[in-house]
Amino acid sequence: MPPTESGTESSTDSGTDAGASPGTPSDGGAEDTLDLRLPDEFIALFGEDADQAGLPAAGAGAGLLAAVAGEAVDREGLLDAPADWGAVPTPLGAFQLVPVRIERDLHLISRWMNDPAVAAFWQLAGPESVAETHLRSQLDGDGRSAPCLGVLDGVPMSYFEIYRADLDPLARHYPARPHDTGIHLLIGGVADRGHGVGTALLRAVADLVLDQRPRCSRVVAEPDLRNTPSVSAFLSAGFRFSAEVDLPDKRAALMVRDRALSNLL
Repeated sequence: MPPTESGTESSTDSGTDAGASPGTPSDGGAEDTLDLRLPDEFIALFGEDADQAGLPAAGAGAGLLAAVAGEAVDREGLLDAPADWGAVPTPLGAFQLVPVRIERDLHLISRWMNDPAVAAFWQLAGPESVAETHLRSQLDGDGRSAPCLGVLDGVPMSYFEIYRADLDPLARHYPARPHDTGIHLLIGGVADRGHGVGTALLRAVADLVLDQRPRCSRVVAEPDLRNTPSVSAFLSAGFRFSAEVDLPDKRAALMVRDRALSNLL
């Protein structure tokens, strides 16, 4: 599976090795989220969400699985509709997440994936069909992962995946909380790498998630531990290093941005 965040702050590293997480469908189903054994407290919290959403009272656990399967909750509800989040000011200009459309964006994203610095972490180099399969697995899925272009002052210059970390196989590897939201990022053009660009984008998107997802108390990421520019960018963007995590395809640095500290870091 592709990793997390390649090349955020390095001119040799592309973007941020925040590639596909263990739960991204492109990993061939090595880990199935529906097999996760959820703690009773975790399920109880989802039961509260089910009550608020009008789901059947007996379905705290069942309601969660139905939501994961895309049956009881609309697709956009799992991530609170990133398409509606709008633009935000950053030190670099106005930034907005724009949901990917295959027919419009495939060529550009595939070109970015074939950059050797990106391919080293995302592992999605090759013909356009490789990137297309990866994108369609999310666009046609249950809504727990949303692929987006990062558009700066009207120019697409980065690729993001916003995903429900608590509904992802990543949750097998750390003490997940309900509504934990993950970020994967790559910066497309060499000219946009370094100079604090990755830090500014990560901070902007993490703040967007916390502003637009009131039930989310933490934003998480799992860059490859070897990608020190990426880890450094997360730290500069207000994330804290939480732990080293052994994932199926890499040893990762679990990075966490806490809502409670977001105004301080």
